[in-house]
Amino acid sequence: MPILTLTTDFGIKDHFVSAVKGAIYTELPDANVVDISHEISPFHITEAAYIIQNAYKNFPKGTIHIVGIDSEHHPENKHIAVLLDGHYFICANNGLISLITSQFNPEKIVEINIHDAIISNFPVLDVFVTVACHIARGGTLEVVGKTITEVKTIKGITPIINVGGTQIVGSIIYIDNYGNLVTNITQKLFNDIGKGRKFKITARTAVFENVYQRYSDAINFEIEKSKREEDGKKLAVFNSSGYLELAIYKSNPKTVGGASSLFGLHFRDTITVSFE
Repeated sequence: MPILTLTTDFGIKDHFVSAVKGAIYTELPDANVVDISHEISPFHITEAAYIIQNAYKNFPKGTIHIVGIDSEHHPENKHIAVLLDGHYFICANNGLISLITSQFNPEKIVEINIHDAIISNFPVLDVFVTVACHIARGGTLEVVGKTITEVKTIKGITPIINVGGTQIVGSIIYIDNYGNLVTNITQKLFNDIGKGRKFKITARTAVFENVYQRYSDAINFEIEKSKREEDGKKLAVFNSSGYLELAIYKSNPKTVGGASSLFGLHFRDTITVSFE
């Protein structure tokens, strides 16, 4: 039985997540359901894409990913099922898949067309679960939808490189649980454009001239602990997903604050990398 994952903006206070799981187990008692996250900011497609992009590849091929973000069905927000990189994704055609597919072309896309057979005002529970369970039983995508060749794309969130290749202008695409700021500048892009040159990263009043591979690399452990600049130290790092991130060492947004609050930066705010 394939694994089914759930990613939603439902939170955990209400009944929605448990209702979806109950519907899956009703159809597939032996199902293996894994929560990726239910704390996506409401309707935040970019945030969901970042989390899914970095989670799905750790699951085995054939995993079925149900994504409940901005999923209400209407003429401008159709539902799709996509086979991508050996994984199945069931979601709204709202641009989310285009953010996940930057490195891969979908192997198959269908626009789900079973809505007339299902009375629903909760599409994740009724439509998405029905499609996911169909796939889990070995069913084909063509049974639940008509084949299409393109998905809706979201533009304007890729970094901009100036003509001379001396500057990358990126933006904040995600703020994690520690208040750290993930940008849309990848380590590969940074290295390809920088070519080993000296650089300066500017984000409002925060300036960085080094990028670390690990958070602890910013700490000089040869200095006596009482004299170190440690907790609260600002730093730039290439995170485990390969993106440039601005952080505060051992931050806590609920007490001392995180990079977002301390730097005054939020989703889609600009960050500039200037090379000498």
